[in-house]
Amino acid sequence: MKIDRPMMENESGGEVFSKAVRAGKRTYFFDVKTTKGNDLYLTVTESKKVQNQGRESYQKHKIFLYKEDFEKFKEGLIEALDKIEELKDDYPMMQNSSSDLDFDDL
Repeated sequence: MKIDRPMMENESGGEVFSKAVRAGKRTYFFDVKTTKGNDLYLTVTESKKVQNQGRESYQKHKIFLYKEDFEKFKEGLIEALDKIEELKDDYPMMQNSSSDLDFDDL
């Protein structure tokens, strides 16, 4: 598994930084890479262990984020996290009135 570390110049793949974040059943990978033109971009990968007919495998979902979108993505993420922080005290009341929707079903 890749861990938070700078990559050496002569390493292949254009990867310059990788950070793995374990969160329950999921692991998130934040990988900074370079294009052939030496522009930076970010991939965010969610990896989740699943059981399928007794066999263990991983589901992966990946987002590519390019330099022209960094600032808007950051602003949107911060705004969403701020809203979560604002609403978290009210959430238990809202949760009691919601359906039986499981987050893993989303």
